Amino acid sequence: MGDGRGRRVDGQASRARMTNRERLLAIMAGERPDRIPWIPRLSIWYAAHELRGTLPDRYEGWALHAIERDLGMGNPARDGRVFRTEFRDVEVETEEQGMERVTRLITPVGTVSTRERHSPELARGGIATRQQRTHLIQGPKDYPVVEYIVEHTAVVPTYDEYLAYEAEVGEDGVPLVSIGADPMYRFLRELVGFNDAFYHLRDYPDRVDHLLGVLGEQAATIQQVTLDSPARLILHGEHFDSQMTPPYLFAEYMVPYFRPFAERLHARGKVLACHADADTSLLLDLIVEAGFDMAECFVTAPMVRLTLAEARARLGTDVIIWGGIPSVLLCEPVSDAEFEAYMEKLFRTIAPGDAFILGVADNVMAETKFSRIERVSEMVDAYGQLPIRL
Repeated sequence: MGDGRGRRVDGQASRARMTNRERLLAIMAGERPDRIPWIPRLSIWYAAHELRGTLPDRYEGWALHAIERDLGMGNPARDGRVFRTEFRDVEVETEEQGMERVTRLITPVGTVSTRERHSPELARGGIATRQQRTHLIQGPKDYPVVEYIVEHTAVVPTYDEYLAYEAEVGEDGVPLVSIGADPMYRFLRELVGFNDAFYHLRDYPDRVDHLLGVLGEQAATIQQVTLDSPARLILHGEHFDSQMTPPYLFAEYMVPYFRPFAERLHARGKVLACHADADTSLLLDLIVEAGFDMAECFVTAPMVRLTLAEARARLGTDVIIWGGIPSVLLCEPVSDAEFEAYMEKLFRTIAPGDAFILGVADNVMAETKFSRIERVSEMVDAYGQLPIRL
């Protein structure tokens, strides 16, 4: 695949009908598959309707991946892992307090804690994650404790588990292996939280720099384990946003971190993706500069100010776009006529269709009109042959 820039798109893969795995591998190699892969994330929609007992009649009792196959979709295959982490000399205590869970990490140098809240409303919508209320670092005294925890967290390769998962996915897709966030984004979102992180950057710059160094050492270990793994499609970098990770911060911290890793991945024939489910309108040039090959769950207008046409014009075929359908287009109050017009424009915008995977950004939600999912499958069959000519 070279260095990920100036992606080759003149090559044509075999004209015989390809599997979704073959389509993804062709796109990752800079080649043109037989048609656009249609690979949305149905897991939230499925979980919500299975819980409510409201799956479409013909899919009652079906597994998620069987539904995907029946609709002509690929498997987004987001559950592959090439390592796990284990605490060493860190004690973990959890306590349920009504709707909230408190987790304490106890070390020889001190204790830090987080508080997460369960949301029944989100659970009914198929979203099982908890809302983080407080973060590990709440003041300067917590930095040494968090650094101790990071330094005493082992990174254990799980290559056999990955290979078993890849075999399970089979011809339905290529595992997209998440290895977590970069050090700066971990600081911003996971460890301090966006509400306070920018104050910490100003008030405690030396502490922040030292923490980023410790996180960077752990990240180097994770990178090497990833490089040595059998995984090909690596997700590293998430939720970049023009306001919360603005260009000056992205240029100072993200580009110097990701670019060398991208080059090492490319040398191993691997592809680097970022999870682009936020407003990247001011970051597209920097995403290219950082060496990303793919923007996955790529969200566009009307959910953010960036249109798909603008993104295609600026990214060209340097960065594979996986997305194109904002999730709100599948729901009321958007009318069927508006949905049809958007989809027709989408196929015209992406023509001839190179470096593109059709998906829903970020997820197919519980409120989705299922008839529109079926309609997209029909459109892919009708218009998705490459090169697209409308």
